[in-house]
Amino acid sequence: MVVIARQSRPERPDLVFEEEDLPYEEEIMRNQFSVKCWLRYIEFKQGAPKPRLNQLYERALKLLPCSYKLWYRYLKARRAQVKHRCVTDPAYEDVNNCHERAFVFMHKVWMPRLWLDYCQFLMDQGRITHTRRTFDRALRALPITQHSRIWPLYLRFLRSHPLPETAVRGYRRFLKVSAREDEWYVPVAPLMAVGWVGAQLSPESAEEYIEYLKSSDRLDEAAQRLATVVNDERFVSKAGKSNYQLWHELCDLISRNPDKVQSLSVDAIIRGGLTRFTDQLGKLWCSLADYYIRSGHFEKARDVYEEAIRTVMTVRDFTQVFDSYAQFEESMIAAKMETASELGREEEDDVDLELRLARFEQLISRRPLLLNSVLLRQNPHHVHEWHKRVALHQGRPREIINTYTEAVQTVDPFKATGKPHTLWVAFAKFYEDNGQLDDARIILEKATKVSFKQVDDLASVWCECGELELRHENYDQALRLLRKATALPARRAEYFDGSEPVQNRVYKSLKVWSMLADLEESLGTFQSTKAVYDRILDLRIATPQIVINYAMFLEEHKEEPNGRSGQARGCLPSLEEMGSLRADRLPEGLPLWTRTQLPLSWQAYERGISLFKWPNVSDIWSTYLTKFIARYGGRKLERARDLFEQALDGCPPKYAKTLYLLYAQLEEEWGLARHAMAVYERATRAVEPAQQYDMFNIYIKRAAEIYGVTHTRSIYQKAIEVLSDEHAREMCLRFADMECKLGEIDRARAIYSFCSQICDPRTTGAFWQTWKDFEVRHGNEDTIREMLRIRRSVQATYNTQVNFMASQMLKVSGSATGTVSDLAPGQSGMDDMKLLEQRAEQLAAEAERDQPSRAQSKILFVRSDASREELAELAQQANPEEIELGEDEDEDEMDLEPNEVRLEQQSVPAAVFGSLKED
Repeated sequence: MVVIARQSRPERPDLVFEEEDLPYEEEIMRNQFSVKCWLRYIEFKQGAPKPRLNQLYERALKLLPCSYKLWYRYLKARRAQVKHRCVTDPAYEDVNNCHERAFVFMHKVWMPRLWLDYCQFLMDQGRITHTRRTFDRALRALPITQHSRIWPLYLRFLRSHPLPETAVRGYRRFLKVSAREDEWYVPVAPLMAVGWVGAQLSPESAEEYIEYLKSSDRLDEAAQRLATVVNDERFVSKAGKSNYQLWHELCDLISRNPDKVQSLSVDAIIRGGLTRFTDQLGKLWCSLADYYIRSGHFEKARDVYEEAIRTVMTVRDFTQVFDSYAQFEESMIAAKMETASELGREEEDDVDLELRLARFEQLISRRPLLLNSVLLRQNPHHVHEWHKRVALHQGRPREIINTYTEAVQTVDPFKATGKPHTLWVAFAKFYEDNGQLDDARIILEKATKVSFKQVDDLASVWCECGELELRHENYDQALRLLRKATALPARRAEYFDGSEPVQNRVYKSLKVWSMLADLEESLGTFQSTKAVYDRILDLRIATPQIVINYAMFLEEHKEEPNGRSGQARGCLPSLEEMGSLRADRLPEGLPLWTRTQLPLSWQAYERGISLFKWPNVSDIWSTYLTKFIARYGGRKLERARDLFEQALDGCPPKYAKTLYLLYAQLEEEWGLARHAMAVYERATRAVEPAQQYDMFNIYIKRAAEIYGVTHTRSIYQKAIEVLSDEHAREMCLRFADMECKLGEIDRARAIYSFCSQICDPRTTGAFWQTWKDFEVRHGNEDTIREMLRIRRSVQATYNTQVNFMASQMLKVSGSATGTVSDLAPGQSGMDDMKLLEQRAEQLAAEAERDQPSRAQSKILFVRSDASREELAELAQQANPEEIELGEDEDEDEMDLEPNEVRLEQQSVPAAVFGSLKED
């Protein structure tokens, strides 16, 4: 141990150090103002006793009092030395004094770390006042740019102690300073309804302050701050809340605490939210009503609910408000009943309780009507909702009349949803049901002057006018009204000309003309009815049904040309019946009904045919031709043929079948058989492909009845060529069956052989079984062997048809929308054709395995793989009465030449000879 007394520097105490310290001491003596030398020396002495280490720090700081590094390490070491001691220990005061000495030299150094450590150290000691003042000193000493480092700890200190006034003042200071730091932030004017001017809020910290105010039960200032934040459109919440969520939070705060929030106008704030957030009106209205309920203003709350259910625009908002309103009324009734039972004043409160119950029942009964009002506020032009509103007023005539009046005045026909004319019609019907016909007529007359969007609406109104008069047996008035509706206007317009009012276009409405025609037929004369139908045809607004009705009307009255009635006709026949005037002898270019003296009903059909084209003219032609044949039969055969040819000219295949069958029937009954066959022949080509099979069946049947079955062979052949494979297969079977019945076995066999080319053995087993049965009955061993050979050949052909195989596999898998990749799952990357080829090879291999193995002993012919036993069995089936012979007889038969045929003698039945038997 070495003791050095330095008399030259009496201000320094004697130093005691060990030999290991000599290098560091010498270095310090050489560089006593070097911070690094002192730090190395301190690092070396970290294991020394605490007083020795503190003394070393004091020596260094005495020479370097403004070194931040030394002070930071020294203060940190001193705090660590007293960490586990009691806060009343005097050592804490020594450490505090060290911090104070550090700030004497470091007050101009902007190092907030020392202040933070000191404040945290004081917070751990629990010295509240000293800590608060130290925070204030730190804020005064540090520049404002570094205040953000101090305030989080300062606010945490304020929140950790029950000193609300101190914390509020601290928060206000923090918010003012933070607002000055935010250069982008522009102070926003507070709510006009608030009437309070406070500190400028920092957007980042306003929510934190508001939450603290709520937790400390200072709700009035919290509401003020929150109102200011909500009114700032540029405010961005740190918690990610939207402006509506902040509004909702403000409404909940002020509505649930009316006694604690006195400085704000709650009504003005919530109503301001109603104008801003129109999609959340229900919650805001409920908050306003809840405020008045908690304030004890129950009548005012009821007025708010009534205003809400009269102004909300959506069903969701209405449901929220109505449910809250009903719950409020229920709670009021329950509270009244509870109060009455506790005080025992039942007689005095009966009237008030009955009033509350009646109010609640009325509210519940008004719900459908209030809900209907909401829907009509959404769309006041919704016709169906107006009808529902009238139904809700059932039994109250005055309300019904007021509703109809409001409806017809509110609904705009060009914006209406539904049929606006039904409101006028229902309004008039209401007066009619109550016996006020004059008022009903006035309403319908006003309806005829309304500018509807569609002509059909005005036409319906005119028809309703006529029906009103008909219901009360005013037939002449009904005719006058409809004639007035169909009269030509002063300014004519096309039916679909939207630029003209509907009153100028209703004269072309078929609905009005149809009703007028019906009334003329029932109430008018023949000439007036005919004039109406002629006018409809002239306006070119007729439908095929109108033309048919017109012709039927003329036919019922049996009117002939030149106005001659069928009952008043003379004995002389007409020129048309004489056949002296024919259409082909008159000049071309004239309409058909002017070139011939047809009956008026026929002329109506001709006019209708000239108006329409296929397919609309289909019904007219069918009716016209049917009537013509029924009346004239075969007397005007050439004329009928001309009509049929005219009808079939341009006839679509969809409608050709009926006309061809009618044409063929005409030829069968009144014409020539060969003409009928020619018609059937044309029909098989003219109809749709789906109808060709049925048409060939009819053709074959009629040909067999007229000419005999042998004449149907050519028809069968053509059908097989034209029809699809499925229908052609059916035709082949029927053709072969017919040949069998005629005894033409070879022909039948040839047909089966031809049909086999379109019959896959795997899918058409019925055909092959039919052919097998045929060979068993009529064939021999060679024909059966030939059938089997053809079957194998056809099967091999289909096995190599990749497209057919793919379709069959998709059909079997049940996937109507499958693709080629479905044939080999998991190999979608391969080529599609390669997949199909692989699948084809697999199917061919499976077919090889399914066939029985062919042994040498079973080979009879090169082209057959059937064994002798199989052929013998088939031969046995061909002749069941054959007697089995022994092996010797079998050998004798085998000795026969291939071309030799064994003959057997059998007895002929006596019934074959008949009367020749006696001879």
